[in-house]
Amino acid sequence: MNSLFSFSPRALELQQQLATFMSAHVYPAEKEVAAWDADPAKRWTSAPVIDALKSEAKKAGLWNLFLPDKTHGAGLSNLDYAPLAEQMGRVLWASEVFNCNAPDTGNMELLAHFASDEQKSKWLTPLLNGDIRSAFAMTEPDVASSDATNIALRIHRDGDDYVLNGRKWWITGAGDPRCKILIVMGVTNPEADKHSQHSMILVPMDTHGLKVAHALEAFGFDDAPSGHVELNFQNVRVPKENLIQTEGSGFALAQARLGPGRIHHCMRLIGLAQRALEMMIHRAQTRVAFGKPLGAQGMAQEAIALSCCEIEQARLLTLNAAAALDQGNNKTAKDEIGMIKIVAPRMACNVIDRAIQMHGAGGLQDPFLAHAFVGARCLRLADGPDEVHIAALARSMLKA
Repeated sequence: MNSLFSFSPRALELQQQLATFMSAHVYPAEKEVAAWDADPAKRWTSAPVIDALKSEAKKAGLWNLFLPDKTHGAGLSNLDYAPLAEQMGRVLWASEVFNCNAPDTGNMELLAHFASDEQKSKWLTPLLNGDIRSAFAMTEPDVASSDATNIALRIHRDGDDYVLNGRKWWITGAGDPRCKILIVMGVTNPEADKHSQHSMILVPMDTHGLKVAHALEAFGFDDAPSGHVELNFQNVRVPKENLIQTEGSGFALAQARLGPGRIHHCMRLIGLAQRALEMMIHRAQTRVAFGKPLGAQGMAQEAIALSCCEIEQARLLTLNAAAALDQGNNKTAKDEIGMIKIVAPRMACNVIDRAIQMHGAGGLQDPFLAHAFVGARCLRLADGPDEVHIAALARSMLKA
């Protein structure tokens, strides 16, 4: 890792320990997981090998590494955790092995900081233990959800309950049978200021009136069992104790949830891109075209060199954002976080696309490259599309 940033002794130890675990257990399991996911009879169920690896990771102390709160997690700073997220990102499902997978990470952070003791006991504890999965229901099909103030699902008070009506879509993980709880954002106070209209509430997946409408695909991938689904809420009734914090605090909670998560996403993307570059280099060294290795061709050399530069630029920018977040908060580090959300997904798409091109037709069906490209492309939209972050960063620069 780059010498411009200093990591704690504990973080350096975990980097080595995680690399060893990935080499010994995670990479060798990739073919088994791929075969499981490809079997139509096993769709929307988790490969048993992943559960076995989770048990091994927990025994090794490689568990809940993302949480800076020592009570619940490893107590690492965002900067210390960033290289670990990069290592996990090299395999699309690896983060789950260490209980560091989205959207559970963001939900656990939200619950750890803002939930009541009763809510923590009922939902945070099993999430921390890896016994259940969760989802975050914010995006909607009928409004421009890139502006969170547009969220329209209605949450109205009825005696000792809240009743929810509306639709959500692109809800990651809600189709997983292990998903037991949703954090739902909706409107409780439509007459209030636009930043005070929304609230967040806990909705168990087995609540009457909550239906998984259908699974959604991205470029033909449904990412079962942790992919995206559309949800319908028809008179979904939950007790008032399920409200997180207070009515009208939803927008502020959403902003608090997203800061660290964007760093996690970007570092995982850097891991994907780094692995794609390594595959590109190997291909250039071993494939012969027109009488010489691809690596002797100028176009291949350019693809490798540009990819190396772009990955390192994104890595440095993301580590800088992590350090800025550690030194301040989501608000003071908003420009740094916005920059990485603009840069990292675009970088990963470019690098993975070059790797696919280097592999020819085989790159289109390579189980890592094809899936990695789709994942990177989706993350140009997740947590807000590029355009939202570009506009926000420009406004900040113009004010300065």
